[in-house]
Amino acid sequence: MVAQYTVAGRQVGSHILAMATLGTTFGLAFLATAGGKKSTAQGPPINAGSSDEEGFIKEFLKNAEAEEKKVKH
Repeated sequence: MVAQYTVAGRQVGSHILAMATLGTTFGLAFLATAGGKKSTAQGPPINAGSSDEEGFIKEFLKNAEAEEKKVKH
């Protein structure tokens, strides 16, 4: 003995409407908070004049990031 509602010309019980509402709400909340793939953050391109300069810049950035991680932890 549940309340019946007419939806799209069919009789639907109130418990079905409640389950559909909760399922939709939680489903959309899950999809909204799940997020996408984490992309690796790439900086701007290195416009080096030579391969030595490019290697120096990459090594410098790697060392700077390593020092930054040491300071934070």
